[in-house]
Amino acid sequence: MSQKLGFWAVFALVTGSQIGTSVFILPLSLAPYGIYSIWGWVLSLFGAMSIALVFSYLCAKFPKTGGGPHVYIRESFGEKAAFFVGWTYWVISFISTSIVVISAIGYLTPFFKSQAILDLILQIILLAVIMILNLKGPEVAGKAEFYLTLLKFVPLLIVGVCALSHFNIDNIAIAEEVENLSVPAIMGRVALLTFWGFIGVECATTTAGSIKNPSKTIPRAIMLGTFCVAVLYLINSIGIMGLIPASDLIISKAPYTDAAALLFGGKWSSVISVIASIICIGTLNAWVLTSGQIALGLAEDGLLPKFFAKKNSNNAPVWGIIVSCLGIVPLLVFTANDNFAEQITKIIDFSAIAFLFVYLICSLAFLKLILSSKKNFSYYYLLIAIISIVFCAWVIYETPIKTLIIASAFTIAGIPLYFLWYKGRK
Repeated sequence: MSQKLGFWAVFALVTGSQIGTSVFILPLSLAPYGIYSIWGWVLSLFGAMSIALVFSYLCAKFPKTGGGPHVYIRESFGEKAAFFVGWTYWVISFISTSIVVISAIGYLTPFFKSQAILDLILQIILLAVIMILNLKGPEVAGKAEFYLTLLKFVPLLIVGVCALSHFNIDNIAIAEEVENLSVPAIMGRVALLTFWGFIGVECATTTAGSIKNPSKTIPRAIMLGTFCVAVLYLINSIGIMGLIPASDLIISKAPYTDAAALLFGGKWSSVISVIASIICIGTLNAWVLTSGQIALGLAEDGLLPKFFAKKNSNNAPVWGIIVSCLGIVPLLVFTANDNFAEQITKIIDFSAIAFLFVYLICSLAFLKLILSSKKNFSYYYLLIAIISIVFCAWVIYETPIKTLIIASAFTIAGIPLYFLWYKGRK
């Protein structure tokens, strides 16, 4: 029997893929920027919502099985562009997930003595459990994501709202080194930091073939999910920055633990560690589901070998899920060695900027579709396209050139497959 995801499961996928470890890091990272960080959140909110609208429109127009960025790129720019965008998106979807696996186990170290081999074994066990869960089918994985999302939202909302109730504007201060920068430079840095929290806004589009009435369900879930994520981030960042003095927040190793101690008293490190691990597990589940669906969509459209399109009796893309999870394992092995950890973590970080390239190209595809359709032309959609393109281009422009060059390696890695398989597949 075909299993389909309903609205709330898709909503959980949208929010679950966006809310990750960044929610714990951002209050600390944004502390030196003071009031500018709030404006940064506003900018990122507009950028994320415009990108969400772009994907909502594209998905409603092309609600086909598999879905995802490659479908929209092929409609606007042809198969060759679709191949490289699809390949890049699939690779970064599981490479960037490896840091989530590492973090999920890393947050639990207060409960056991951390050792490289033990950490690696636990990471692989966790990955295997999530892989098996997703092989049970998108409906099972979607239900699990819904409950994991509840476990994410509730504690984060409680801490954020309670922190806001103790808000003190005097605790928000701009660091001296930041005051010496120009406003555009400050806003560029803040936007770079805040936007990482929205990576994954498009995830639901990749599961279009597994969703009930995708042309209506996905746009609603993307818009509501992204808005809820933005509100949650804003409440937590502003609340914690207004609760903990900037001088203390900048040097804090665990902002949420410190915030919980101030709000509720006692020692909260163990509780916060468990919550952080649950958040990471939810994000991992969302991205394993997404990676499998990306591979499925690419294979069904002839952009990856056909065996990736094979489904089991639970309607799960077997090889898409398995290969995506296996692609994470080498990175887990490398990071188990401290000598490699920093290098591999940087490579994982570079994948984040690659997402922006995908968003930018999809926004350009959206613009082309609008301008080429006299019947469906709308100045509202034109404005959304311009905002999305300008935002993505600006964030990319503010990224160091070295990072951009290394991020392009994910696309370049697809060239051998293009010449050895794709060109001769027919």
